[in-house]
Amino acid sequence: MPHASQASEAQVNALAQLKPLGQLTAGGLAPRKELTRQQKAAIIVRLLASEGAKLPLSELSEDQQTSLTEAIATMSLIDRDTMHEVVAEFCSELEAVGLTFPGGLDGALSLLDGQLSASATTRLRKMASGTSRADPWERIAGLSADLLLPVLAEESVEVGAVMLSKFSVAKSAELLGRLPPEKARRIAYAVSLTGNVAPETVLRIGLALASQLDAVPPKAFDEGPVERVGAILNYAAAATRDDVLKGLEEEDQIFAEQVKKAIFTFANIPARIEPRDIPKILRAVDQPKLIMALAGAKGPTEKSAEFILANMSQRMAANLRDEMANLGKVKDKDAEEAMNAVVAAIRELEAAGELYFVAEDED
Repeated sequence: MPHASQASEAQVNALAQLKPLGQLTAGGLAPRKELTRQQKAAIIVRLLASEGAKLPLSELSEDQQTSLTEAIATMSLIDRDTMHEVVAEFCSELEAVGLTFPGGLDGALSLLDGQLSASATTRLRKMASGTSRADPWERIAGLSADLLLPVLAEESVEVGAVMLSKFSVAKSAELLGRLPPEKARRIAYAVSLTGNVAPETVLRIGLALASQLDAVPPKAFDEGPVERVGAILNYAAAATRDDVLKGLEEEDQIFAEQVKKAIFTFANIPARIEPRDIPKILRAVDQPKLIMALAGAKGPTEKSAEFILANMSQRMAANLRDEMANLGKVKDKDAEEAMNAVVAAIRELEAAGELYFVAEDED
C-alpha cells in the first residue's frame, strides 16, 4: 500500500487508470453491464462520498472533472456485484502505486523548494508560467511583503484591490500600512468594487503578476547595500566608522544619510530603545561586559549609560555603580569592545522579535 501521505494522490491517479468494465468478468461469467471508465470512476467517488471521504478531484484535468461530473449526473442504480468488481479493480490499481509525482513544473518546483539555485528556479518558473494550470495566486500570496510592496505600489488601483483580496487579512493589512496614505485609501475603496470581477479576469491578473515577479533577477545578497554597509559599520571601531561616514557624505550624501539611519551603536540607545526593554537587554548581556561598557562610557556614550541605569531598579543601579567604581579607569579599547557586546545582544533581541527599534522620527 502507498504511504498515507500519498494516498489521496494515488486514489486520484487510480481513478484515471480504470478500464472499461467490459474487460472484467465475475466468477468466469460474462459481464452483466458495460461501464465506461468515467462511470466506474463515478461509482468510486459515490462510494467514498457515502463514507464521508473526499478526493482532491481538482488535481484531475478540467476535461476529466467534466466527464466525471456528467457520468455521475446520468447514473442511477448499480447492483452490488458490479460495485464489488469496480472496487476490486480500483484497489488493484491503488496497490500497484509505489510513488506519486506532483505533475507539471509547478508541482516539481514545490517538491524541490529550497533545493534548487535561485537562478535555476527563476528560469523554470518562466518556463512554467505559460503552460501551467496551477493557480498563480497560491505562489504570489506566499511571497514576502518586501517583494510584493513595489508591485502593489506601481500597479493600478484596480489591480491592487484584486491583490489585497487574494491575500490573507494580515498580509493585506501589512501591505496597506506601508503604502502612501492616498494610494492606500484608493485601493481600500476599490476592494469594495471587486465583487463582480470574473474569475477569468482574476486568473489573468495573477498570471501577469507571476510573470512580472519571475522576471525580476535573483539577488546575490539578501539585504540591500544600505543595510550591509550599516551592519559592517555597527561593529567597526568608532574612528573608522566616523571616517567612512565622512567619506560617504562627500561621495553621496543621500546614501550616507540612509546608512546613518541603518547604523545602531551604543550611543543610539536612548533614541532607539524603549525604556521598558532595558530589563530584557540586561538579561541578555554578561554582567562583566555591561559593567565595563557603563564604566567606559564618556562623551556621546555617557547618556546611554545613564539611560540604562535610570531604567532599572534603584537597588540594581546602585550595585552596578559600585561595581563601576571598583573597576577604576577603563581603557578605550576595552570599553568599545564591551559596548559592541551590548549592541550585539540588542541586535539579537531585535532579530528575534523580542524588542523593536524606535523609528528616527519618533525621537
